[in-house]
Amino acid sequence: MSPFRDHYLRHDELTRVVRAWADEHPSFVRLSSLATSPEGRELWLLTLGPDPDRIRPAAWVDGNMHAGEVAGSSVALAIAEDLIEAHASGGDLLDLPPHLAELIRRDVLVYVLPRMCPDGAEQTLTTGAYVRSNPRDGRLGLTAPYWKPGDVDGDGRARLMRRQDPAGDFVASTETPDLLLPRRIEDPGPYYAVYPEGVIESWDGFTVPADSYLAASETDLNRNFPYDWAPEPRQIGAGAYGASEPESRAVTEFASRHPNIFAWLNLHCFGGCYIRPAGDKLDRQMDPSDLALYRQLGEWTLAHTDYPMVSGFEEFTYEPDKPLRGELSAFAYAQRGAVSMVCELWDFWRQAGLTVHRPFVDNYTHRTRADIEQMARWDREHNGGRVVGRWAPFDHPQLGPVEIGGYDPRFGIWNPPEDRLAEVCVQQARFFVRLAALAPRLRVSIVESEPLGASLTRVSAVVENLGYLPTYVLASAKALAWNDAPLATLVGGEGVTLVGGDASQLVGHLEGWGGFHKSAIPSFARTEGAPVRRRLTWVVRGAGSVEIHAGAARVGRASATVRVA
Repeated sequence: MSPFRDHYLRHDELTRVVRAWADEHPSFVRLSSLATSPEGRELWLLTLGPDPDRIRPAAWVDGNMHAGEVAGSSVALAIAEDLIEAHASGGDLLDLPPHLAELIRRDVLVYVLPRMCPDGAEQTLTTGAYVRSNPRDGRLGLTAPYWKPGDVDGDGRARLMRRQDPAGDFVASTETPDLLLPRRIEDPGPYYAVYPEGVIESWDGFTVPADSYLAASETDLNRNFPYDWAPEPRQIGAGAYGASEPESRAVTEFASRHPNIFAWLNLHCFGGCYIRPAGDKLDRQMDPSDLALYRQLGEWTLAHTDYPMVSGFEEFTYEPDKPLRGELSAFAYAQRGAVSMVCELWDFWRQAGLTVHRPFVDNYTHRTRADIEQMARWDREHNGGRVVGRWAPFDHPQLGPVEIGGYDPRFGIWNPPEDRLAEVCVQQARFFVRLAALAPRLRVSIVESEPLGASLTRVSAVVENLGYLPTYVLASAKALAWNDAPLATLVGGEGVTLVGGDASQLVGHLEGWGGFHKSAIPSFARTEGAPVRRRLTWVVRGAGSVEIHAGAARVGRASATVRVA
């Protein structure tokens, strides 16, 4: 089994894997670095597909933009490996029908960024110290006390600290003594306050600050992308400005140079769902064609991963009617016109035998003491007790007597246990290849010549889209300035001169066969009639060969040749 399917890779291991692929398969695997992190680690990008400089529709997948969500790296690498094996063998691609596997090998590029946050992931994997994205902070004026997580007891790990406090808001479970539960009025004590393992920076000798979800860092990469970016305090974790971080800036620049990206999967952990647009409006306010497409995709996510697809605004806002700002998925959808979505890997709630709530975001907050006890039982019985650990006494340099240990949620809650990782990889790859198979597919399908006399010939060409998606991909993206419609251009060989019609003619956007509003019920099943092909004509003089080239930035180029007499 490939190493990333049964354990979580540190950066040097990940580097060896992707370099080996590029060395072994140079004809269809290209390895490049989008950027170098402040700690000197590369943001490796794999480009998969023969002739990678030939522009054609492309599907993108990235993982691990949040430090502790390392399963995203494994899933992204698994998707890459499955595609590499299909290219190398020319055979099966998971359980896709052969014609779809061939479509992807021939007509679709795939970009894989397995780890967007290498510095943060390395800290998570080596010490367990929590950091949201990357462990750096350039903010000025931090004079109020704040927690800086780290290993204070010298055991090489950074977990939690609990301190007895008569005003504490936690008590120990009677069933699992190392488990902490929210305090109720009936509980006799002892009571505990819970903090991250670490020290208090700018400490005044008295104030114990609340811990931030950002820990001792400035930026959440998933609040730092330029679309709908908002500064603090409107958006916590926004960073200094949109795309201020080298990682988010590199991804933004690459995406802006590659309008051929039509699909975008952003891998997170945890929960077991896909989060789709719109993140800032109700479904009824979305473009209806976009919404219909996402509903179709939701059927596939349930079929292949058992994860539901939910609205970002209606089911995944942390505060009612308050959209998240600066998200990567929103940037990909609204600014880059891609069919984008987030996947929250690892359906922990269902695996632990808990009720799965709707709206989905309630799963992270609406949990009873009985639910928490059930999580501990699952950890003990199915996860080797990796999450709930022992507490050990320690004399903290600032707080005095505390206990250190408690929880390590990295493997079991945040990410699947390593013995469950392979099945998660397979499930997600099955969905991703189907997403990639939706690509627009431009063809010059028929080129004919009709002699007109006096050395004149009428040349006609049919340009068509054989793909599921239209050439503009999303209805909401049609008006984007760079989302140009295909052009068809006639190029005459030696001895052939154009005398009638412009050499370059606008084909216009072509619909796909997906047909998101069609009626399929027997009472009125009809083809919609939206144009999937157009015919263009030219008049030339002379004898020789004529080439017709059709293309656009999103869909690449297609060509055909005809001889004229």
